[in-house]
Amino acid sequence: MKQLDLAETMKVEGKELAIACAHAADENKAENIRVLDVTGLSSLTDFIVICSGNSMPHLKALLRDTEAIVFEKHEVKPYSGEGRAETNWVVLDYFDVMVHIMSEDARGHYDLENLWGDAKEVAWSE
Repeated sequence: MKQLDLAETMKVEGKELAIACAHAADENKAENIRVLDVTGLSSLTDFIVICSGNSMPHLKALLRDTEAIVFEKHEVKPYSGEGRAETNWVVLDYFDVMVHIMSEDARGHYDLENLWGDAKEVAWSE
């Protein structure tokens, strides 16, 4: 196996990383993917990616595979993760991007899109 040269890796951050996370979730059939620019609105992060899974196995796959795909394509790992699929809400923290993977019930209950209603939506797909 070829060793990756640091110059060859495609480190991404900010908006580009948020879009990469949305694409990774989309590859795993995440539902209702939204990318919000919360720059200046949040002291925790600049971008939020919100997506839904339709079952416990789907939530687990989204968590595992979104992280793996982003690392494979961009050599970026989250600084931390919070929650477990069993809680219906998991967060991957990439510092300037937070990816929220939620069940539809949890998503409806916590309504992050309304909470961050002043955020600008980022177009991530064609």
